[in-house]
Amino acid sequence: MPQGLPRDGRSVGAWWTFCSGHCCLVASGYTCGMKTAISIPDDLFDDAERLARAQKKSRSRLYGDAVREYVARHSAERVTETLDRVCAEAGSGGAFTRTTARRTLERSDW
Repeated sequence: MPQGLPRDGRSVGAWWTFCSGHCCLVASGYTCGMKTAISIPDDLFDDAERLARAQKKSRSRLYGDAVREYVARHSAERVTETLDRVCAEAGSGGAFTRTTARRTLERSDW
């Protein structure tokens, strides 16, 4: 049992919650994870508040989900950029590759 809590786990301002795939003790505050402050335009804040209520999510959950989606989308762009660079560095592959590619395309139904 964590230090400072009675054996039954009850304490004012402390409880267990499921966070990041495991149980964690929240001794103060109401969230697990990093806290940060951002400034956004009032109209965007109002839209986000309406969306959070409609989806029955906390504001923190909504912003966290939005940032996670943004990061994932931009990570995919980095993968594409890297693949494009590798293909460009590999070059055309010479006459044999061009001839083989042309023959393959001629046999393919578009």
